[in-house]
Amino acid sequence: MESDRLLVDSAHGAAPGGYGSWTDKDLEGEAVCSIVCDSSIEQRDEELYIQQAAILLEDAIQYRSINHKVDASSLRLYRCYYSRMFQWGFGLTIAVVLLLAFVERPSSLSVTSDSRYRSPSWEPPCGFTESIEIVCLIIFTLDLAVKSYLIGWDEFRKNKWLISYTVVITVSIIDWVLSLSMLCDEKLRVRRLIRPFFLLQNSSLMKKTLKCIKRTLPEIASVILLLALHLCLFTMIGMLLFPKTEDTLKNEEWKLYFRNLSTSLTSLLVLLTTANNPDVMIPAYSLNRGYAIFFVTFSVIGTYCLMNLLTAIIYNQFRGYLLMSVQTSIIRRQLGIRAAFQVLICHEDENAAEDRVPVDAVLQVMSRVHMQNYYRAAITAEARQYEAEGFMDREQFRKIFDQLDKDRIREHPPSPQYNNASLQKMQVIFSHYYFTILGNALALANVVCICTVLVLNSEKSTAERDNHCMEIINLCFIIYYLFEMAVKIFAFGWKGYLSYRNNIFDGFLTISLLVLQITIYATYRFPHSHVNPSTKSMFSLWEMVRFVNMLIVFRFLRIIPDIKLMALVASTLLDLVKNLRAFAGILVVVYYVFAVFGIWLFEGVIKPPAHMSVPSNTSMENITSNFSHACGTYEQLGYWPNNFDDFAASIILLYNIMIINNWQAFMDAYSRYTSEWSKIYFVCWWLTSSVMWVNLFVALILENFTYKWDRSHSCSVTDVERIRYETSVQLIFKEQIKEPTDEELLCQLKQHPHLHLQWEHT
Repeated sequence: MESDRLLVDSAHGAAPGGYGSWTDKDLEGEAVCSIVCDSSIEQRDEELYIQQAAILLEDAIQYRSINHKVDASSLRLYRCYYSRMFQWGFGLTIAVVLLLAFVERPSSLSVTSDSRYRSPSWEPPCGFTESIEIVCLIIFTLDLAVKSYLIGWDEFRKNKWLISYTVVITVSIIDWVLSLSMLCDEKLRVRRLIRPFFLLQNSSLMKKTLKCIKRTLPEIASVILLLALHLCLFTMIGMLLFPKTEDTLKNEEWKLYFRNLSTSLTSLLVLLTTANNPDVMIPAYSLNRGYAIFFVTFSVIGTYCLMNLLTAIIYNQFRGYLLMSVQTSIIRRQLGIRAAFQVLICHEDENAAEDRVPVDAVLQVMSRVHMQNYYRAAITAEARQYEAEGFMDREQFRKIFDQLDKDRIREHPPSPQYNNASLQKMQVIFSHYYFTILGNALALANVVCICTVLVLNSEKSTAERDNHCMEIINLCFIIYYLFEMAVKIFAFGWKGYLSYRNNIFDGFLTISLLVLQITIYATYRFPHSHVNPSTKSMFSLWEMVRFVNMLIVFRFLRIIPDIKLMALVASTLLDLVKNLRAFAGILVVVYYVFAVFGIWLFEGVIKPPAHMSVPSNTSMENITSNFSHACGTYEQLGYWPNNFDDFAASIILLYNIMIINNWQAFMDAYSRYTSEWSKIYFVCWWLTSSVMWVNLFVALILENFTYKWDRSHSCSVTDVERIRYETSVQLIFKEQIKEPTDEELLCQLKQHPHLHLQWEHT
């Protein structure tokens, strides 16, 4: 790689006066140093500078680290690596390797997971999934090699994630070789447990979120310790209050819930989640109402005080740590912008001393940056304001990229112009806001009519229902919806009509309703009016009408953008789906790991009696009618499909436990079929999912909603509909973020492993 005064490959080392001569004293004043341009700058290819600046700006836009090689060949590889096609392909590879768990033994490819009448699932032949997996591992190895090459060996040794990446790939390949050597008959596949790492290491935001969670754990642990002390204290009190007595009639509470330490702890732990309330107190409460004081006191302190305190602590602490993480992202953006400025400043010697860049060079760079067209146009427009002067200084260059943090305003196409006065009046009427309110009122009336008919027909059989009345109601409203769509197209034009998402939603449902109504008439009125709709050879008329009704109910959702608070809630939910993928990804990782552990520990341990296995066409009533089990147990509740016999069933079981309801039934069943120690697994999952992750999710919902509420508090309904909030985690905390100073940015640029700067004191 050629060397110049600005960019010197790390293999050549820093030039004299570079790294070693930088001190805090040099940073005390503003613009304390100037750049010295080498005489060889005219010999450099200007194309390389443009490409370097473009890549650095892409790093800034995507909040990526700029600590990578900047020579021409490395930049080509770097851009190819971060291209959309490669990233989509790599994401697909991660999805494939994770989905292998559903196909590998024990396979989830069966109709049901119910162990009583589950048919043998398809088991892949040895080498089938292993062949797919080795291809994925090769891709991961290539990914590791490219990343390592782009950042260099020195940076690789400092990167714990890449070192862990190397270890995970190595262990996976070794375990893969062992599987083949054992003809795929091994009991444990260690690589299944570490596969989620591939998902974690591919997301920078997920890494930051995981780091924030790790830093939040000490605060959470203190409250959990307090919960444990609370639980132990009341367990001892409970064992003293409900001992075994000579009177067997008074031993019901002891027998069911306080028989020993393990049972007592479990009973009160479940009561902490309210899953067994009031069952746990009924035997004692039926003897003496005073015992209710014990259970109520336990619930008030534990459930309503300590658990909610835990939520508050998680919200407060996690928000602080996430703010720190977001601060790092903002520094990355500013650092990338500053580095791009330093690259462009070398275009001309006379401008380097003045610390400014040519506007033409900035426009040329912006034409090559991969970014959304909207933001490219906005930044380019800002840069063109300085064309008269011809140059931009450092602060002007930084400010044009503030457009990245601004909301995108949806501009609707202009309405068509009509010369006729009558047409103009009609256009005003049909484009007026009150016309939309009229449509919403009729949609509400439509829903009320449908609900009334459904209530009146709820006790009638399909043959007894008056379907013609329903058809007439549907037809009347469909005619109005078609009229509304036509006049809105007349008022706004095709492009203007389609520029509103509500109109697209309304139009789609209107056309769907019309097609279904025509299908009903074509099928049952002409030319086959003699056909009985209840015949099995055709779709039921009632089923088709019910589907039409469902679409009409969905159409009523059009009122959401017209109610400010409802629009805010809906927008918050959409933003959660778009921007909180890191939390969903971490939840996937946690589910995956616990599901694999569950299969290792509990696969096949719960087996129904042999005489309960029946053909799949036997009714559930006949299956269970001849067996009696204790009320509320796994067997009595018919929870047989919830097991750890395959990966898919494990995921559903873990979800059911996370919801909390009746989770004690699963814990009790597996403790009876295995040992009391199995309860540790279920308690760990409850702490991880319900206590930890759910509270984190609640904290982010609160933060997202509060941010959007503050921003839209002064907006009208029209403004809420007009503005599309493109909220990101960075924007949520924008007001609390401290922008890095230029001196701080220069310090970090001096530490760049491949971008070495030479400075001269002024």
